Amino acid sequence: MSRIRHYFIAGLLIILPLFVTFYLLFIIFRFIDGLSGGFINSYLQKYLGFSIPGAGFIVGIFFVLLVGFFTTHFLGKRIPSFFERWLLRFPFIRQVYPPAKQIIHFFVSKEKFSFRQVVMIEYPCKGIWSVGFITNEGFKEAEEKTGQELLHVFIATTPGPFSGFLVLVPKKDVKFLDIPVEDGLKLIVSGGIINPGIIDKAPKL
Repeated sequence: MSRIRHYFIAGLLIILPLFVTFYLLFIIFRFIDGLSGGFINSYLQKYLGFSIPGAGFIVGIFFVLLVGFFTTHFLGKRIPSFFERWLLRFPFIRQVYPPAKQIIHFFVSKEKFSFRQVVMIEYPCKGIWSVGFITNEGFKEAEEKTGQELLHVFIATTPGPFSGFLVLVPKKDVKFLDIPVEDGLKLIVSGGIINPGIIDKAPKL
């Protein structure tokens, strides 16, 4: 029985990550395809007598490429900036759009994101250590009133690393961790299950 259990767990460790990955990709595909695929396929079925699975997805990818092309070569940043200012006038969109934009930029942008380094601070009390991310420094008014050099540390909540709270911590009280920001995010998302020290190592059975 122990050998069967060993084989079963080994199989799960291979199959489940693949299943979750492809399932998420399938959901994304269905969502994008559903935005315009129904209209396109109904038109094709009506006038040409056939439909194309994934037509909406293909059109969606082409539309994104087209917008990117015109923005890069013709519009620059003027039209997108004007569009964003107009969009942010609406109450509900004003609360949802900026964080959504930040999250998307984090995953697809090649530029350096706001999370600069992974750190540990004693929070919420002495002897209890929390993992956080340096986001900024040099808040002059706060430093003048405290008489200390402060770092902006974002303490993320599990499992969503983009929700949490900001604390201003004296630099001398911050412990800097020598791990990439991506590994720190994996630690937060997994609730501590993924240890940054063994992320690239195969799990032991």
